[in-house]
Amino acid sequence: MTDLLFRDIDVLDGTGAPRVRADVLVSDGRIAQLTGPGALRTEVPAVAVAPGSVLAPGFIDMHAHSDLHLLTEPGHFPKVSQGVTTEVIGQDGLSYAPIDEPTLAVLRRQIAGWNGNPTDLDFAWRTVAEYLDRLDQGITPNAAYLVPQGTLRLMVVGSEKRDATRAEIDRMRELLAQGLREGAVGMSSGLTYTPGMYADTAELAALCEVVADFDGFYAPHTRSYGAGALEAYAEMIELSRRTGCALHLTHATMNFGVNRGRAGEFLALVDAARADGCDITLDTYPYLPGSTTLSALLPSWAMSGGPDAALARLDDPAERARIAHDVDVAGSDGCHGVTVEWETIQISGVGDPDLADRVGSTVADLAAAAGVAPVEVFFDLLRRDQLATTILQHVGHEENVRAIMAHPGHMGGSDALLVGARPHPRAWGTFPRYLGRYARDLGVLEPAECVHHLTGRPAQRLRLRDRGLVRAGYAADLVVFDPETVLDTATFENPKQQARGIQHVIVNGEFAIRDGAPTGRLAGRALRRADTGTAPVSGVGRLEVRR
Repeated sequence: MTDLLFRDIDVLDGTGAPRVRADVLVSDGRIAQLTGPGALRTEVPAVAVAPGSVLAPGFIDMHAHSDLHLLTEPGHFPKVSQGVTTEVIGQDGLSYAPIDEPTLAVLRRQIAGWNGNPTDLDFAWRTVAEYLDRLDQGITPNAAYLVPQGTLRLMVVGSEKRDATRAEIDRMRELLAQGLREGAVGMSSGLTYTPGMYADTAELAALCEVVADFDGFYAPHTRSYGAGALEAYAEMIELSRRTGCALHLTHATMNFGVNRGRAGEFLALVDAARADGCDITLDTYPYLPGSTTLSALLPSWAMSGGPDAALARLDDPAERARIAHDVDVAGSDGCHGVTVEWETIQISGVGDPDLADRVGSTVADLAAAAGVAPVEVFFDLLRRDQLATTILQHVGHEENVRAIMAHPGHMGGSDALLVGARPHPRAWGTFPRYLGRYARDLGVLEPAECVHHLTGRPAQRLRLRDRGLVRAGYAADLVVFDPETVLDTATFENPKQQARGIQHVIVNGEFAIRDGAPTGRLAGRALRRADTGTAPVSGVGRLEVRR
C-alpha cells in the first residue's frame, strides 16, 4: 500500500470546526500524521491537488439502496464519484439477509424496482455474516448493514396481512439477534411496504428491545410522510422512549400538499424527545421528489400474499374497482394516506424493455394520450411490468427540506435507486448538491457544518470509532474537493452525470477516484459491530473492519 502525502492543504476535519491548513500523511490505510503546514518531514511525494482544494473525511451515505449494486458493479462509480466512502444498506425493511429460499424468491421480485433482479448473481449467502463476507470479496466503498424487519416478517410470518403470534415474534427476535451478533449495526423498517407494514407497534417494540440490547439503532421508514405524518413520527418516537432504542428517522420529510410548511411541527416533536434524553437523529436527501416503485402506491391489503396475489387481484374486476377507490377516492395507505395525484407520478424505470417508451412520462400524461383514466394506466403498467416499474413522486416542499436539513440531528442520505433508465438524480448528485447548492450557494448550512453533517455526525451515529474525522490514527477515508466549484450536474432529464469538483476519493488509504477518474481499486470493506454479546457496551467505538 503506497503512502500518500497531502502538503499544505485546507482541512475540514468533520467536527464542524473551521478549516485549518495542514500537512496530512496517509500510511498503511490510516492517517499517520497531521501537522501544521510545512512541518511534516517525509520523502513521500505530495499528491497533486487543484488550487483551492479542501481535504475532508469521506462522506457517509446514511440511506443507500446498493445491496446488489455493490456486488454487480463493485466499482460503484455513481456513489464513489460523489465522495462517498461508506454506505448504510439494508434499508426500508427489505433486503437480502438473513434469507431463506422461499423468501428470496419473493423478495427478488418484490424489490426488483429498487435493486434490479440480476440473473447472473449467485445469491449464495443466507445469513448476515455470509452476506458481509460476500461484500468483503471486493467493493469500492465501505458498507454497514441494517437487519430488515420486513424480511424477517416475510421469513417467519409470510406475506399475509395478520398479527404475528408470540412464537413468531420470538423467532423474529432470534433472527434479529443473530444478525446483530454477526455484524449488523441495527434494524430498518419500511412501514408503507408489505409485509413490514403489517406489524403493529407492540411487535416493533419487541424487536426494538433486541436492537437496544445490542446498542444498535432503529431506522424506520415511517407509516406515512403524508396524511398522518406527525402521528407516524410520534409512534416511532414513543417506541424509542418505551424501549430505550436509539432512533434514526430515515429520509425524514413532510410531503404532499397536506404538509406544506409543516416541518417545524415535526422538528418540535424530535426536539422534545431529544430534550427528554431520547437518542434521535435523522437523515434527508436534498431534493423535492421522492422515488419508489409504482406498486408501492397500492393499498396494503392488495399486496397481502405477495406479488402473485397482488397481480391476481389486478385481474379481478371487483378487486380492481376496490383498489381504484382507495387510490383515487379514499387515500391509499401505500400512498401515505392521500389520494394519488397522477400528475406527480413520473415513470423512471421499467423492467420490461418493451415499456421503455413510458419512461419520463407521468401517469397523467400517459392517460391523456391514451384517452383513459389514470388508474387504468396504473393497472396496465403494474401487470405488464410484473410490479417492476419505478417512479419519481414530485411531492416535496423546499421550505420543509431546508428546515429539516438545518437541524442539529441531521445527516445526509441519498435514498438512491441505481436501476432504471432515468433514476432519481440523487443517485449521482446528493453529496455535491449539499456542498454546492445548499451550503455554498444558499447558505442553509455553513460549509464546515455541512461536512460535519455528512461525515463526523453519521460516524457517531454508527459508533465508528476510527472514521468520519481527519484525525491521526483514523482510517484514511478521504475526499478532496473544490468548495468553489463542487456541484451536482445530474438532472431529472439526464440523471447519470458525474458531479463537478470532486478530485480525489480515498478509501482505506487507496485511491478510488484519482483526478476525477475511477482507479478500479476495491479497498472497501463491510463494517461490522465489534461486540458479539447481547449486553450494551458503553463508549463510542462499536464497529470494526475485517481485513
